[in-house]
Amino acid sequence: MSDFTHFNKQGRAKMVDISDKAETVRTAIAHSSITVNETIYNQITEQQIKKGDVLAVAQVAGIMAAKKTSDIIPMCHPLSLNGVDISFAWTTINNEYKLEIVVEVKTKGSTGVEMEALTAASVCSLTIYDMCKAVDKGMVIGPTYLQVKTGGKNGDYQRIN
Repeated sequence: MSDFTHFNKQGRAKMVDISDKAETVRTAIAHSSITVNETIYNQITEQQIKKGDVLAVAQVAGIMAAKKTSDIIPMCHPLSLNGVDISFAWTTINNEYKLEIVVEVKTKGSTGVEMEALTAASVCSLTIYDMCKAVDKGMVIGPTYLQVKTGGKNGDYQRIN
């Protein structure tokens, strides 16, 4: 059991000690999406959702989620983030309206920001669902995935679609 980084000698969960790891600039880009019906698409783009500006609220929720990731993912280290950028883009195929969510997180530290980017992307899509569920509960979230990771001992990662 001790070969696993998140288990102690007794086989119990532990937070990994990163005190000996070098500080480097680390980035992560995560994607998520939410597919909505035409009514929700129109109400979001025309800012007619009764709860307010859906994308503005989702963007703030995503940034807050990135900052609070270690509060909800048990083995995540609390990090000082240097930047969180969230962008949205609509695609329409066969009367399906899909909102693509891209989150980039950056820090200079001893551990990566993949979980912060993934958490932010997930919370963005969940916030959109929450704000629009009164119109239709049939929205579909996902997929959510890591696109890019840079920095750190394990090197860079680029998802091949």
